[in-house]
Amino acid sequence: MDVFSCGNGVSAVIQINLDAKIADQLRSLGRTVELCDPSGLVLGRFVPLIDLSEWEPVSPDISEEELDRRANSKEKRYTTAEVLAHLEKM
Repeated sequence: MDVFSCGNGVSAVIQINLDAKIADQLRSLGRTVELCDPSGLVLGRFVPLIDLSEWEPVSPDISEEELDRRANSKEKRYTTAEVLAHLEKM
């Protein structure tokens, strides 16, 4: 077990090296796992790291023409403060 400390000497992260079998099990699940002792008592949760390089940002499909139309529109626009004030009145 390795302990990494912050500059002030307070322990920030404790690293426990798992055997290959358990590491492979956790890696293959790809989702949050409850870790239990032999009696079934939950000790904590393992949350796997997400490789963001495999993901793309999600955004609505808006054409360049629609973006241009909105930018050039004379329709009334509302600030965030105006929207929040309106919602509070509801």
